Amino acid sequence: MDTVICKIKVSLIVPVYNVEKYLEKCVQSIVRQSHDNIEIILIDDGSTDSSGVMCDYFANLDQRVKVLHKKNGGLSSARNMGIKYSTGSYIAFVDSDDYISPNFVECSLELCKKHNAQISILKMLSVQEDYNSYDINKVESSILMSSEDAIKESLLQKI
Repeated sequence: MDTVICKIKVSLIVPVYNVEKYLEKCVQSIVRQSHDNIEIILIDDGSTDSSGVMCDYFANLDQRVKVLHKKNGGLSSARNMGIKYSTGSYIAFVDSDDYISPNFVECSLELCKKHNAQISILKMLSVQEDYNSYDINKVESSILMSSEDAIKESLLQKI
């Protein structure tokens, strides 16, 4: 990996609400990133299951994990709180019932550097729990677009 990219700190923001079934796999996928200059911000958005306790447990295991507990306010509220407390040069959002490939952060940073871009959006893959045959490290293609177009396409879920 490029030494300049290695120095870049990335904040991964994970809004958490009643996802005890999925949270460990999500957090483990983030902790195991090939790019380790990260901070993981878990926002417990007023969970009524054991998700909040699990967040605290993960923070005790890894110093890169920060936990913020708040009254339930929804996904946008939790993400905004995470942004407020982030210290990275880049921000990535990960849903707490999802998991990411081991090179998610590294690949995103390399795409930004390669295209001199401020935004990198990686394609999501929907998988079944028992489905393991897809190579999650494979990058099929990249499309270059303006930040404005990328946001529009992302909001419309076209990319």
